[in-house]
Amino acid sequence: MRFFGEPIEFDKQAGIGSPAWRGRAASGAELQAFAVSAHRNGGRLAALWGEDRRRVGEGFRLHAVFGLDMGHAWLGLDLPADNPAYPDLAGIFPAANRMQRATRDLVGIATLGGDQRPWLRHGAWPADWYPLRHDAGEGRDFTNSPSDYDFVQVGGEGAHEIPVGPIHAGIIEPGHFRFAVIGERLLRLEQRLGYQHKGVEKLFIGMNLAEGARLAGRLSGDATCACAWAYAAAVEAACGVSPPPRALGLRALMLERERVANHLGDLGALGNDAALAFGFAQFMRLKEDWLRLNGKLFGHRFMMDRIVPGGVALDLAAPALAASVEQCEAVARDVKELKKIYDEHAGLQDRFVTTGAIDADLARELSLSGPAARATGLILDGRVHRHGYTPPPPWAMLGVRPSNEENGDVAARAAVRFAEIFESLRLLRELAVGLADSELRVEVPPAAGGQGLGVVEGWRGEVLVGVAFDGEGRLARVHPHDPSWQAWPALEHAVMKDIVPDFPLINKSFNLSYSGADL
Repeated sequence: MRFFGEPIEFDKQAGIGSPAWRGRAASGAELQAFAVSAHRNGGRLAALWGEDRRRVGEGFRLHAVFGLDMGHAWLGLDLPADNPAYPDLAGIFPAANRMQRATRDLVGIATLGGDQRPWLRHGAWPADWYPLRHDAGEGRDFTNSPSDYDFVQVGGEGAHEIPVGPIHAGIIEPGHFRFAVIGERLLRLEQRLGYQHKGVEKLFIGMNLAEGARLAGRLSGDATCACAWAYAAAVEAACGVSPPPRALGLRALMLERERVANHLGDLGALGNDAALAFGFAQFMRLKEDWLRLNGKLFGHRFMMDRIVPGGVALDLAAPALAASVEQCEAVARDVKELKKIYDEHAGLQDRFVTTGAIDADLARELSLSGPAARATGLILDGRVHRHGYTPPPPWAMLGVRPSNEENGDVAARAAVRFAEIFESLRLLRELAVGLADSELRVEVPPAAGGQGLGVVEGWRGEVLVGVAFDGEGRLARVHPHDPSWQAWPALEHAVMKDIVPDFPLINKSFNLSYSGADL
């Protein structure tokens, strides 16, 4: 298949996951031309990563995945073993900026032009050490000498900077925020992340399928089901395996329960940040009850290790499914009452409306997905039919109704969360009564040298995992991609022209993952 009339031929990926096509660019210029065409036709940059293939007698390979109306185009570009480099894509897709810098820090693949600042290097790695190269030595001199970071400077009369983090109050992951302000008015925000880097992509190398599944479920704890499903889908695509229908239904049930839990927590936290302690208490009560039933039904409050390659690791009997439906009915009633309180609370709406606004044009430019994109009016949801795109089972049979608003502010992002809770509760009731009678899991024989891509609509947005196997059927490269990669820059734009005290509220309305983007 050809996209946009470009010369690159794409082959459809095997499996029943989200539609994906694989192609190979012959040169950096061809990659850049395809990116221009994808951008011109409304596409998004979904993910970008690098791979060291010198162990098998090749050089390096750059992977770029573009989100299109009909699915995902996964493009590879082979680079030489010496001085691998490719054209900068950030001038076409701004979301490429941090992905390119992380790829350079981890694999040593450079860009020709563009932002050359480090992303994951915080002064503790030798300049010539790249952890994802197969010959990266372990016995190097790792001197902890933090280096200065070249933040963009904002000048002018009355302008000054407020540094926040990376250590924050309370139990929260590390991240540095550099605010440029005049008085309390925010002129600019620049983030520095990477403090949560754990070497996850290095840990995947050499693992078997089961070990990889456990690690995938721990990439970002609040999205364990989405990450585990994306990993499993990538493995299944590489191995040409289709999970049984009942397993797909149970995966969807777990994913929707994960979505509801996080939206409940976020709506409570938004109330708390706007001084409505009542809302915080009520939503956290609902979330706690929700997680307790997770623990009772699945043996784990976050449902870790229940989605595995080939299917699922447990079944739900009729009494368990009935308990889930009963809880959905009760939560729907309570959330409906709480929504009325939120909508009619003048103080809350005064803080929410027009605060932290972004528009649809910016959301497209930043390749945004998830509730933050849908709050600007974009219908981007991997569970929903779009032009030329049929979602994978079980979503195609459920008729998911996307939730969207148009104002792109805190109020819109809260409204999308309310709507998604009600829709997820409906889906959960349908799933509970309509699970197919089939086996739960099929065997997944590792595909030596195979590659696969998995894409799942998580509660923050599009979660993507790319996998590659070595010649012995073990994991050679796994790249997980959290939607926070694209959403963190959107937060920088959302705070402009608001005031410093509004930042916690705007930040919470996105609720992004450090861990998912600092792998």
